[in-house]
Amino acid sequence: MNVSTTRRIALFGSIVLGLGLAVGAQAQTVAHDTQRDVDQQQRIDQGLKSGQLSTKEAAQLERGEARIDRTEQRDLRDGSLTPAERAQIQREQNRESKAIYRDKHNAVKGNPDSRSSERMQRDVQRDVNQEKRIDNGVDNGSLTNRETAHLEGREAHVDRQEARAGADGNVNANEQRRIQGAQNRDSKRIYRDKHNRARR
Repeated sequence: MNVSTTRRIALFGSIVLGLGLAVGAQAQTVAHDTQRDVDQQQRIDQGLKSGQLSTKEAAQLERGEARIDRTEQRDLRDGSLTPAERAQIQREQNRESKAIYRDKHNAVKGNPDSRSSERMQRDVQRDVNQEKRIDNGVDNGSLTNRETAHLEGREAHVDRQEARAGADGNVNANEQRRIQGAQNRDSKRIYRDKHNRARR
C-alpha cells in the first residue's frame, strides 16, 4: 500500500469517525431536551398532587409546555438541531422552569381532591408517561429526530387543549374526554413510530 492510499484511508476513517461523533452528539442533545420535558411535566404533576398548583396555574404552565414542544417540533423537523436552535429551546425550558417554581411557591393553593384537579392530574400524568416514552425512543434510537419532531408537535396539541380546558380554573368531564381522545391517538402514534423500521 503506497503513502497516497494510506492517507486516503486515514482521511476516510477520520470523516466517518467525525460523522459518528456528530450523530452521537446530536442524539445526546435531543435526549437532554426530551428528558427535560419529562422532568418539567413531573414537576407540574407533583404540584397538582400536593396542592401547590391550582388547576388554573397548571393550565397556564401547560401553555408554556406547548410552546416548548412546538419549538422542538419546528427545529427538529429537518432532522438536526443547530446550536442556535438548541439555545432557543434551553431558554424556553429555563423560563418554564422558573414559572413552575414561582407558581408552586406563591400564595395560590389548589385543592388536589377536587374533581377538576383530579382530572388535570390524570391528564398531566399521561403527559409525563408519553414524554417518557418519547425520551426512551430517543435514547434507544427507535425514534429519529424527524419522528421526535412530529411527536412533540402532537404533544403540543394536547398541552394546548389542557391549557384551554383549565384556563377558567375548572376542567369538566367533556373537556377531559376530548383530551383523553387526543392522548389515545398520540399513544398509538408513539408506538407505531418506535416500532417501525426507521432508526436513528
